[in-house]
Amino acid sequence: MRLGLRHAMPSVELSIDTPAAAVWDVITDLTAWPQWGPSVSGAQLDTDGPLSAGAQGKVWTPVGVPLPFTITEFTPGRAWAWRVAGIPATRHEVIPRGEDRCVLSFGVPLWAPAYLTIMAIALPRIEKLALVRA
Repeated sequence: MRLGLRHAMPSVELSIDTPAAAVWDVITDLTAWPQWGPSVSGAQLDTDGPLSAGAQGKVWTPVGVPLPFTITEFTPGRAWAWRVAGIPATRHEVIPRGEDRCVLSFGVPLWAPAYLTIMAIALPRIEKLALVRA
């Protein structure tokens, strides 16, 4: 695991020996979010369909509080970012490194570097889920 700065955001990254598509599948599957996200107990979109730019929905915290979210950046197969309760939140990026490897990078706003700890917990969880899907 590595700390750094990506897209002007403090970030934490993990090199994963799994195809980028499997990792992307995990981080864009809202039903999987509670399995890897320590701060998420559930999530749903307001409309049917996959995660996409401008999509809106709700994410539930571990104490059961639903918060609205909007996807503010979306590059299929590569990256997505969001605002939660109107506040800029995390950015998620999958960087292919050949056919069977990738780097998963999570960025946090400059004012929230402590959240990198939560992201660091999520990365190996995503790796395990992606290995099953690969």
